[in-house]
Amino acid sequence: MRIRPRTRRTAGVAAGLALAGLLAATATTAPASAAPGGTDPGRRLAAEYFPDPGGPGRTVEVPATAPAPKRAAAAPSAAEAAADGTVGEQAVTGPSDDRLDVVIIGDGYTADQQDDFHADATAKWADITALEPYKSYQGLFNVWTVDAVSRDSGISGDPGAGTVKDTALGSYFWCSDIERLICTDIDKVAAYAAKAPAADLVVVIANSTKYGGAGYSGLQAEGHPFNGVSTLSSDHPSSSLIAAHEIGHSVGLLDDEYTYDAYGTWTGGEPGGINSTTYTAARLAEKRAKWYRWLGQADPAGGTVGAYEGSAYYPFGLYRPTGSSIMRELSNTEFNLPGREAMIAGFYRAGNALSSAVDTGTAVGPGRRIAVTPARLGTAGPRPHRPGAATGLARTDLRWYVDGVERVFARGRTSVTPASLGVRPDGRAHEVTAEAVDRTDAIRDPAVRALATDTLTWTVRASGHRR
Repeated sequence: MRIRPRTRRTAGVAAGLALAGLLAATATTAPASAAPGGTDPGRRLAAEYFPDPGGPGRTVEVPATAPAPKRAAAAPSAAEAAADGTVGEQAVTGPSDDRLDVVIIGDGYTADQQDDFHADATAKWADITALEPYKSYQGLFNVWTVDAVSRDSGISGDPGAGTVKDTALGSYFWCSDIERLICTDIDKVAAYAAKAPAADLVVVIANSTKYGGAGYSGLQAEGHPFNGVSTLSSDHPSSSLIAAHEIGHSVGLLDDEYTYDAYGTWTGGEPGGINSTTYTAARLAEKRAKWYRWLGQADPAGGTVGAYEGSAYYPFGLYRPTGSSIMRELSNTEFNLPGREAMIAGFYRAGNALSSAVDTGTAVGPGRRIAVTPARLGTAGPRPHRPGAATGLARTDLRWYVDGVERVFARGRTSVTPASLGVRPDGRAHEVTAEAVDRTDAIRDPAVRALATDTLTWTVRASGHRR
């Protein structure tokens, strides 16, 4: 039906496998300061956490499930049973097939605290989407909430390691003996996320004022429909940045740009990471490789784009695009220019900028009205901006074609008939195509521009009968 069909799940699986391999390798060979603690039985997953609110991250292997509460579970009350599993629409912008779907679940909220959870979910998503490129591309996301009713308020490990709470998802600080690492029960998370219409990414908000969080990636390799899960505390202002960073892995396929001294010098070949390379700036330009198109540009993350030694955990032998960015340390809240482009590519791998209720698989007559809905991109506020408006990073351009020839007079229109485009019942079949192109300056790679181009094509029946 689409000229460029989407492969949302397939692309996510490939990304998940690549990132899972990277994180698993890191967790296996991490320095002693990042090694897992204890001898937790059962499945283990790679997770990333940030010991300090503004510092670099660490990777570690953690249990996939949470410890069972020490007291017997009580039967839920009628109010608890009624509230548990309720799905809410926090920011639904279009059909799930055309969107990157985020599911936010709360843990440590009792039945009486679900309104608090909804307020926290709204605040945390607002924190994330205050950052570019999330800010300009909110129209490619659907955000759902799922109420998870906990027996106790708060989560285990807050305020101290000995604090134990009975919660719906079993989230807890002091995971693997690391205070700021919030782990959760991934199987329970998956059960709640499945209640939403779709889940590409999951955010778990833990009811706590204490700083902490984590990021799980590569979960599709375990058979989950979503690739990433981020955990974060509800009432610490810096915790939202953990999720913003983690989505950089799951959606943007970005490497971590911080390093471990113990890793020493990279001795392998050119890595697959978008923001890591063995090439100096001169060699990037010479080979026209990776982020060469951005070299020398002033960067929102600070300084200029070049090749700065140290990336993907190796302090020597690998280079990153800028001195600092959100993929290196959370004190910097900006993606660098190559990172922004990678994130936008990820948004378009999962989402379409153009939708229509008129089936492209059924022929239409010249008089049939065809309406399309461009995704609301940019930062124009609550009312949709007109196609082509230059707001934020996104620059949506909507055009119409008949048999491959543009009808320039129809640029920007969201509703046409084939007849109004010049199609007549002449005994021949014709094709009408709507094309939405994001012409943002944040894209320089032609392959990414192709991802940011969405088309819908209808066959016009020669008989001309209205359908």
